[in-house]
Amino acid sequence: MRIDLHAHSTASDGTDTPAELVRNAAAAGLDVVALTDHDTTRGYAEAIAALPEGLTLVTGAELSCRIGGVSMHLLAYLFDSEEPALLAERELVRDDRVPRAQGMVAKLNALDVPVTWEQVRRIAGEGSVGRPHVATALVELGVVASVNDAFTQDWLADGGRAYVEKHETDPFEAIRLVKAAGGVTVFAHPAAAKRGRTVPESAIAEMATAGLDGIEVDHMDHDEDTRARLRGLAKDLGLLTTGSSDYHGSRKTCVLGEYVTDPEVYGEITRRATGAFPVPGTGGA
Repeated sequence: MRIDLHAHSTASDGTDTPAELVRNAAAAGLDVVALTDHDTTRGYAEAIAALPEGLTLVTGAELSCRIGGVSMHLLAYLFDSEEPALLAERELVRDDRVPRAQGMVAKLNALDVPVTWEQVRRIAGEGSVGRPHVATALVELGVVASVNDAFTQDWLADGGRAYVEKHETDPFEAIRLVKAAGGVTVFAHPAAAKRGRTVPESAIAEMATAGLDGIEVDHMDHDEDTRARLRGLAKDLGLLTTGSSDYHGSRKTCVLGEYVTDPEVYGEITRRATGAFPVPGTGGA
């Protein structure tokens, strides 16, 4: 089985619609794909309706968190998307995305970059607006060559010249909320140092004690030495290890199935989840 547990659609900052995402996942030879848009579950219905036969969909979300002044992302899988407390927290984070993006536009304007809010809003479309949309605007203007090039201290990286903070959930609270909604939690790309400061291993150990289920090890932002170190950490802490593409369509260079998750780990994730179940494809629209 080929299992990719981290992918985004136009419901947040990907360029594939949810329907296109699942069709592209099937075309890429995947057996399982997770839809993990940022702080939203809005793409579920469209993805399920279009799910091709032979492809299984794992419903999830990538939750925006912060610990010790460091931003981090928590992948949440197979939770009850209507559970009130987790839903309210996701909405709180999502609602803060617009003023945050507007603040980044203002900072860029102060740096003589002629980006506009209308441009960013057009790029985001119906999706949850975020830094990748602002980064895409910088690419359109020729300020940077790629979205990844915008995530530096010169521009949008944590603490960068045009960075603006937003409401982010305490990860211990996020773990508690996801668990209460029957879901499973995995720390996304925990050692992606080029994105900015990373969470210390001591904090990951504390999260493991609090119920964190796993860490994403095989990811494009982790080199081989980093992956080996993370596997050792996961073994020491009794955490699951996953692999995934972090696919964003044409917005980033990664491709579906670039990294995958071991079927036994996937099986353990589905066994632990009680809030929702993987959805098998029946042919789709």
